[in-house]
Amino acid sequence: MPYDATLVGQATEPIRHEVDARWIMSYAAGLNDFNPAYLRTDCARVVAHPLFPVCLEWPTILSSRHLPGSDVLTPAEAARSVHAAHDLHILRPIAEGETLTTQATVTGLEAIGPGAAVTTRLDTCDAHGELVARTWQLGIARGVALNGAGRESEPPPSHPSLQSPWRQPRRFSIPIAANAAHVYTECARIWNPIHTDRRVALEAGLPDIILHGTATLALAVSKLADEFLDGKPGQVRRIGGRFRAMVLMPSTIVLEVLGQSAETLFFQVLTANEEPAVSQGFLSYGGV
Repeated sequence: MPYDATLVGQATEPIRHEVDARWIMSYAAGLNDFNPAYLRTDCARVVAHPLFPVCLEWPTILSSRHLPGSDVLTPAEAARSVHAAHDLHILRPIAEGETLTTQATVTGLEAIGPGAAVTTRLDTCDAHGELVARTWQLGIARGVALNGAGRESEPPPSHPSLQSPWRQPRRFSIPIAANAAHVYTECARIWNPIHTDRRVALEAGLPDIILHGTATLALAVSKLADEFLDGKPGQVRRIGGRFRAMVLMPSTIVLEVLGQSAETLFFQVLTANEEPAVSQGFLSYGGV
């Protein structure tokens, strides 16, 4: 059924999370990222992987599907919805022992060729109400129409752009195991059946279960932190990109770093067939 433009401006109730060391360590382990910052509970207060906020945002995304104007989607239409783009702003790293709340606000709705494009702002705050992370997420409900004209309550921020690409991009291979999606699902606590249930994936029109877009992006971030940030993930301030081609398992993806300018790395992630799984990728960083 069609979306209603009155959805724009509506917000979910905040969802509370208790972030402990086990969850932080599990998320890192699900990415095969053994950076001591995420694991060494004997040395310091462990901090979360830069893309860990997606774990907190997932329940809020599910909650947003019940907002008036969004609850018209059938289960089949909801299953065809895809995560198309991500822009995460990190005000400070998340650490163990924190109580955080996350809330979703729908900020834009537009009819496009494949269906309806929904822009959502996801705000994660600490126990004092201070913003810790903010994500602008674009979702596309494939085959879903829109009642009336599109609306936008606030525009998403512009993205950094690469002015002078390197003549020779740097490439890093990242192996993807056959069970990668199942492991990521449990470690991230993001349960979307198209990533673990082959029947559901086939019914949604996919060739097989596929790796989560956020897992693909997180793997790239791990490699970027190791290779360009001296293994210091606390420097990451912003991560963005568009999700394109599907990553099947097992396979090998390739992180291709295209250039660097003003404390921002620009990259894409390619599938085994050299198709962009993540395009227009960027990672901005600063000293800690």
